[in-house]
Amino acid sequence: MRGAQPFFVSGDVDGFFGLAIDNLIQFILVLALSSAVLGMSVDHILGTVIPGAAVSVLVGNLFYAWQAQKLSAQTGRKDVTALPYGINTVSLFAYVFLVMLPVKLAAIEAGASESEAAKIAWQVGLASCMVSGVIEMLGSLVAEPIRKATPRAALLSTLAGIAISFIAIDFAIRTFEAPLVAILPLAVILATYFARTKMPFRLPGGLWAVGLGTASAWILVALGEPSPVSTSGIGAALGTVGFHPPIPVIGDVIAGFSHPLFMQFLVPVMVPMGLFNVLGSLQNIESADAAGDSYPTMPSLAVNGGGSIVAAAFGSCYPTTIYIGHPGWKGLGARSGYSTLNGIFFTVVAIGGLTKLINAVIPMEAGMAIVLWIGIVITAQAYQATPRSHAPAVAIGLFPAISAWGVLILTMTLGAAGIAIKSSGLAATVLGHPEAFALAGLHLDGLVALSQGFMLTCVVWAAASAVLIERQFLRAAAWMGVGLTLSFFGFIHAGHLGPSGGEFDIGLGTGWRWSVGYGLAALFFVGMHAWVQRSSQVAPPEMEDDEPPIEATH
Repeated sequence: MRGAQPFFVSGDVDGFFGLAIDNLIQFILVLALSSAVLGMSVDHILGTVIPGAAVSVLVGNLFYAWQAQKLSAQTGRKDVTALPYGINTVSLFAYVFLVMLPVKLAAIEAGASESEAAKIAWQVGLASCMVSGVIEMLGSLVAEPIRKATPRAALLSTLAGIAISFIAIDFAIRTFEAPLVAILPLAVILATYFARTKMPFRLPGGLWAVGLGTASAWILVALGEPSPVSTSGIGAALGTVGFHPPIPVIGDVIAGFSHPLFMQFLVPVMVPMGLFNVLGSLQNIESADAAGDSYPTMPSLAVNGGGSIVAAAFGSCYPTTIYIGHPGWKGLGARSGYSTLNGIFFTVVAIGGLTKLINAVIPMEAGMAIVLWIGIVITAQAYQATPRSHAPAVAIGLFPAISAWGVLILTMTLGAAGIAIKSSGLAATVLGHPEAFALAGLHLDGLVALSQGFMLTCVVWAAASAVLIERQFLRAAAWMGVGLTLSFFGFIHAGHLGPSGGEFDIGLGTGWRWSVGYGLAALFFVGMHAWVQRSSQVAPPEMEDDEPPIEATH
């Protein structure tokens, strides 16, 4: 594109490694969950599901790379970074455990065989993915006004909460679970990007990290020590290599829409997840804007939704999304080439059936330090890209995401305990006695209520906090009105904890208790506005926005 930045720079190598590892994790999760939880055959996953996902990843990455070059040409800047894009992790887990697994179990109960039930679950999953894409495309028409009306602290604090809980903490735990392989790559990443130190031979830090981590893993093999890789693993993975071109599965999509179980999950799960995906993508666009790259909202969201539609049409039941982490990739020096490389790479991986082979040669532990660093940078940005006085609003927005992570850990722990004692019903039995949690000091009901619809809850409370800091009581009351509406219909707070995690209870008045609380808060803020106006109180002096930003560690 004339006048645009170079299509490929050295930072794109680091960006590619980081984004590729992130996407590879999603591909591995697709393979593991689809086979172990849903009962799909490995041949079906490698031959249909993953190639379908790769088509959507390719389409989105090529568009966002082109979009970055276009912005560069328009502005004359040579440091424009493309929006990162890939499979939506939250939707991946939600559709597996809240849609497809219940569909599979219901089909088996109705008399279907394991293979038939797995196929039905996959077809309904395709329909779910299609619904998510349509909602995102429709949401692109109204997202920009929402973005303008929402304080930046509210949008970025949600991302910070997700970055801390679902990205940084998880990968930090994994790092210290495999110290002989993962700590050295972490040190390389910190030295390269925190200290801004150039590595020998002008090779990117990400390449050094992955290379040293992989070498460590194979040295452990040579020494006869436990390692995440093995020669037998490579032998088994070679058996999955083959030619798997993406093929449209429109008939299966239609079958998913027409199945009676589809409607059972449309309102409780599919619609909320579609709305959450719109909100998450909107927050990521705002994050990119805060980092200096201002992309138009409507086309960015429309292509995002279109990617999920393409995924469903070619056999993947897992929506795609604009990824969290744009400022991290920008900090790596990535521009647009990393996005194109990522799309092409995973097309080759999917068509060649190479997912298992790559994971067998290069352990996840060798490259996850890059993703951990992304989570750290996102959290820091939430404080650095907002007015210093709004730091408390960012902080309050972290709570819902951390609660959601707590629910995930709790359900995973219960599931693991059930497996350990050979009792699949343990989780359901324990969850039927919440008093046991109370005696242990865990407020289970509050944990679930704060986690349900956590992205929306975060926006409501962080936005209300930000405008209260500015003493705008009527705007705070309006945000409480938003919370009242969302909770009344069960999009936030209402629900319960089941064996597979938090389950929504969407319907008329299902969250009336919380809606009453929000209503009382709204009335209080209106009263405070009247009181301040009547007493002519003077607002305290605001801290200047150009003061040194508060550190994320404070």
